[in-house]
Amino acid sequence: MNDENPLLRYRNIGVIAHIDAGKTTTTERILFYTGKSYRLGSVDDGTTTTDWMPQERGRGITIVSAAVTAEWKGYRINLIDTPGHIDFTAEVQRSLRVLDGAVLVLCSVAGVQCQSFTVDRQMRRYKVPRLAFVNKCDRTGADPLRVCAQLRDKLGHNAVMMQMPIGLEDKHQGLVDLVTMKALYFEGPSGDNIVQKEIPAELLPQAEDLREKLLDSVSMFSDELMEALLEGKATEAMIRAAIRKGTIDLKLTPVFLGSAYKNKGVQPLLDAVVEYLPAPPDVPNEAIVLSSAASDEKIIIPSDPTKPAVALAFKLEDGRYGQLTYLRIYQGKLNRDTFITNSRTGTEHKVARLVRMHADEMEEITDAGAGDIVAIFGLDCQSGDTFTDGSVKFAMTAIHVPEPVISLAIKPKDHKSEINLTKALHRFTKEDPTFRAGVNPESGETEVSGMGELQLDVYIERMRREYNVDVEVSPPKVAYRETVTRKSEFNYTHKKQTGGSGQYGRVAGFLEPCSEQPFEFVDAIKGGSIPRQFISAVEKGFKSMLAKGRRIGVPVVNVRVTIDDGASHAVDSSDIAFQEAARGGWRDAYDRSSPRVLEPVMRVAVEAPAEFSGPVLTTLMQRRAMIVGSQEETGMARIEAEVPLAEMFGYATTLRSATQGKADFTMEFSRYLLVPEAIEKELVEKFQEEQAKAHKK
Repeated sequence: MNDENPLLRYRNIGVIAHIDAGKTTTTERILFYTGKSYRLGSVDDGTTTTDWMPQERGRGITIVSAAVTAEWKGYRINLIDTPGHIDFTAEVQRSLRVLDGAVLVLCSVAGVQCQSFTVDRQMRRYKVPRLAFVNKCDRTGADPLRVCAQLRDKLGHNAVMMQMPIGLEDKHQGLVDLVTMKALYFEGPSGDNIVQKEIPAELLPQAEDLREKLLDSVSMFSDELMEALLEGKATEAMIRAAIRKGTIDLKLTPVFLGSAYKNKGVQPLLDAVVEYLPAPPDVPNEAIVLSSAASDEKIIIPSDPTKPAVALAFKLEDGRYGQLTYLRIYQGKLNRDTFITNSRTGTEHKVARLVRMHADEMEEITDAGAGDIVAIFGLDCQSGDTFTDGSVKFAMTAIHVPEPVISLAIKPKDHKSEINLTKALHRFTKEDPTFRAGVNPESGETEVSGMGELQLDVYIERMRREYNVDVEVSPPKVAYRETVTRKSEFNYTHKKQTGGSGQYGRVAGFLEPCSEQPFEFVDAIKGGSIPRQFISAVEKGFKSMLAKGRRIGVPVVNVRVTIDDGASHAVDSSDIAFQEAARGGWRDAYDRSSPRVLEPVMRVAVEAPAEFSGPVLTTLMQRRAMIVGSQEETGMARIEAEVPLAEMFGYATTLRSATQGKADFTMEFSRYLLVPEAIEKELVEKFQEEQAKAHKK
């Protein structure tokens, strides 16, 4: 590898997986072997480096992504440990947005699980090359070959075994490296003494068979290797170069094995990270050119420290010393005491303090360049903002943020809590783009929304712990929507005389269902019956009616408005008049368009021992579930269903009771569907009662 460019020795990677696959333990071992920490942290004991929040240590799960920097054999590894729980999916999304590669951790017993599908989809969205690490080979029922087959069959990866286990379950002793054809044993109390030996004779036939499959797969990425194999002259360097090319091109997933908890297999995984995952210059990073007349003109940002600085703020955190903004630098250099410009707002900020993060600890630095992940204090910005040195106008492509699906009403118990609640909500909504807060105009209550019950629970607990806010919490609310189900016409004239010039505007057209997008406005005016300057006012008037439907007062989606006629007055027509005409036209047509209520439907995947399949199916069918599929494998059943979110509250407790605590489930938003008429009738009646109470007040 060419060492002239120091960036070739950088690796920006994430450790990503299903909940409980062993991400945080794997990260802890990486930090230990790279000399970044001097003890082996344990999730069970609450002594991990990257799970530093009290809620994380108390619950034994990762809630926020944590960034750490380590060195391995002359390479700098910027590593992010991400959450596995679906409620904290935004943490994974924004980490993947700035990473060049990832380690997908899988449990060698459970294999590809529900959340594995979600994180795989996220990695594909951001085109992140990945290695797979099949962890927990010491567990009863471990079968890494089956997990490799699942990667191929279920996730569609070209997964290839790079290693073979020497013993499994309680007999797991080490690994066979299929590239070097050597046996590796991890000796010493911390497994840091790697002993290389010849492959045991009884394992040699299987090792040769797996190596043959490995060479068959990787030779597809190198003509040189293919020719060398035919001549019997293939070298390790050729094999590694072909594996690297296939991995970076997203056409190969190398599979490594081990047991992070038992200190086996982590050092070869680190070797693989530097050997096979891309350096910053290997990854094309797209930016939108803001100064261009074409709104979608894109440019590839090279990882060149000599060019103008471009960095993306991907995570905000309110730390002990104020707001901390995590930045991935894509181009150029950042120096302390220089100025950077926010591309979205145009405001300049001084880089007063520049730090490199180690979970919740930090190291002061004076400068950082392309390929680095750093943090800056005192930047007033949003997650996803692009910063430059001011000489270029670029914006990095956006981070995908899913819409919240669940809401809670919260009420502070006293005046002191009320003041602190405002501070807490301001901080949390800034830090987490999937956490929203606002006041319901109908009830006057403060409402918070998010991706699931666990996420909202964690934020309410953080309000109590960090801000001393005591709140009363009302039951979760579902994010219902309204839509129209048939075409209806409108022809509305807004006429008002107030002395002097009046208001006049007429709009005619129709509303109809539109499945492709939430709202579409079609201008079909011919002959100038509505002057061009008022068309945008008509659209604005219709859009203003989408926020609150007339059925149960929730936002309206999937509707197309077409205007095909109208009239104006030489003196009395204005933007305001046509906005009012559009609102009147909407009210005129909406009730005749057979409006219906939509509810969010969740994709639910339950995994449980096979003997509990019946009880699990019963718990789902009681909740209006539509079973999508079920399968059994090695004594475990996996059932997938689509279930309305309104029916899923408290499901964790029900599932635990039905399966003696042995089942696990994940839930993510799937789509909106029509609410059954009986339930819709209840929702309408409830809305009308609330309206009547509000009018009495």
